[in-house]
Amino acid sequence: MTDLFLGVDGGGTKTEFVCIDGDGHVLAQAFTGTTYHPQAGLEGARARLADGVGAVCGKLGVGPAGLTQVFFGLPAYGEDAPVDVQLAAACGEILGHDRYSCGNDMVCGWAGSLGCEDGINLVAGTGSIAYGERAGIGARSGGWGEIFSDEGSAYWIAIRGLNAFSRMSDGRLPAGPLHGRLAAALSLDQDLDLCARIMGEDAYTRDQIAGLAPIVSEAAAAGDRAAAAILDDAAAELLAMAHALRDRLGYAADEVARLSGSGGVLAGEQRVRNALIAAAEEAELFTWVAPIHSPAVGAAMYARRRRPAS
Repeated sequence: MTDLFLGVDGGGTKTEFVCIDGDGHVLAQAFTGTTYHPQAGLEGARARLADGVGAVCGKLGVGPAGLTQVFFGLPAYGEDAPVDVQLAAACGEILGHDRYSCGNDMVCGWAGSLGCEDGINLVAGTGSIAYGERAGIGARSGGWGEIFSDEGSAYWIAIRGLNAFSRMSDGRLPAGPLHGRLAAALSLDQDLDLCARIMGEDAYTRDQIAGLAPIVSEAAAAGDRAAAAILDDAAAELLAMAHALRDRLGYAADEVARLSGSGGVLAGEQRVRNALIAAAEEAELFTWVAPIHSPAVGAAMYARRRRPAS
């Protein structure tokens, strides 16, 4: 029978499931909603994982028992030990076997972008985090959650944009294109309606707030200095994570590290990506590597890598 390796790339907005064979060919793919358990809840995350596994198995014409090895890359995994136990148990219940492992979704980005080879990957999507491996040692930086971290993420960019809007509204910043674009996108009759729109009875969710990040980019392109500064700061924050990982992974002072990136911000926000790459290469400590595979394919490759030796 053909070996089947399933990778699950969980995220703050969507979760992608990809199955590959032993040669790395993609055989099936499926999508569900966010499996970020602080937002979806444990039962919500479990239901979406079950739906995705079921969809892939349906396309393959096998049951979960037919999967050779599975890797679940889940957002916020590793940050709450009691919850990790429950998530891992739920994955086992969905599969009905123990040929699987769980980890943070940062691993998916690294495995996909760098093909499971040494180097550092920056993930900047709804949230942000950096992960790298060198000589069999792995380490992470950032990714402490949206309340006080996730620097450089879409959520962080959007929150900074909303802060700039409030300061433009009351005169602490000169009003630029960002003010009008956010007011229109949020259908505000008056500026203070922002409070109810974002924090009121029908408050925006984490991913809905993150969805406002492109408006900051549009405003920057239209000449808004505050918006441009937010995007430049995002690039600097992401690069700071890469520098931190160089130290944690033991790179020599003159050793060049492979650096890549994944997630919606680095894929879609050109100003952030270009500023990051330019600063990284100017430091002569990194060489930028365009992502080789998607994070979901990376998850499947990581599942293949973790197959026990026969």
